[in-house]
Amino acid sequence: MTTKRGLITDSFKVVKRTRKGGKRAKRPTPPPPQKEDDAEAIREEQLQKLRQFDLDWRFGPCTGISRLQRWERANLHGLNPPEDIKELLLLQTSADSEFKMSLWREYPV
Repeated sequence: MTTKRGLITDSFKVVKRTRKGGKRAKRPTPPPPQKEDDAEAIREEQLQKLRQFDLDWRFGPCTGISRLQRWERANLHGLNPPEDIKELLLLQTSADSEFKMSLWREYPV
C-alpha cells in the first residue's frame, strides 16, 4: 500500500502574524560628516593651486628648481605668472618645504 505524503501545511493552520506597532518608523538621518579643520582645508586648497601652477607649462619647466625661482624666471621672461602664486610662496616658503618645492621634487632629474 502506498501512503500519500502530505505537506506540513495540510496538517497545521497557517497563521500570519501582524507586526507590532504597524509600519517601521524611518530612522533619523545621520548627521553630515564633519568637515576637516578650517586651517587644514585652507592649506590643502593652497597646495592645490600650487600643483596647478606646477602643471602649467606656459611658465616653463619646474624640475630642479623651487616654485619661487620658477615664478621669478617666468616673470623675467614676460610670461605673466599669477600674482597670487607669488604671494602664497612668499607667505609659506619658510614654514613648509611642501610649499617650496614643486610637485616633481621626489623624481630624479
